[in-house]
Amino acid sequence: QLQLVESGGGSVQAGGSLRLSCATSGLDRSHYCMGWFRQSPGKEREGVAAIAFGSGRIKYGDSVSGRFTISQDRAKKTLDLQMRDLKPEDAGKYYCASTQGSGPVCPPLAEEFFRHWGQGTQVTVSS
Repeated sequence: QLQLVESGGGSVQAGGSLRLSCATSGLDRSHYCMGWFRQSPGKEREGVAAIAFGSGRIKYGDSVSGRFTISQDRAKKTLDLQMRDLKPEDAGKYYCASTQGSGPVCPPLAEEFFRHWGQGTQVTVSS
């Protein structure tokens, strides 16, 4: 059974950094893409970044491009998100997600394209 468990959230001041990690178990070859999303109260879930396992091709949301880095550690079976220069608007609950299918590129960074979700980890950024 597929399980995604996020960790690494916390509180940080604006300009600081955090590294999130998503531990995975039960992934099979049908899961070809994984990503990070975030959601803050009253807002829709927003795509942050995604990586296609086979090709390594990455997508970033416009608001995080240049500040966040997504990576996969195949040995540890984790999906990581290094976040730098954090801003108050980056606060929210961060979720990792996976989707099944095939291809060199992940689907659009939108909730409806990702089927499997973790429970999330909270990130707070103070100004």
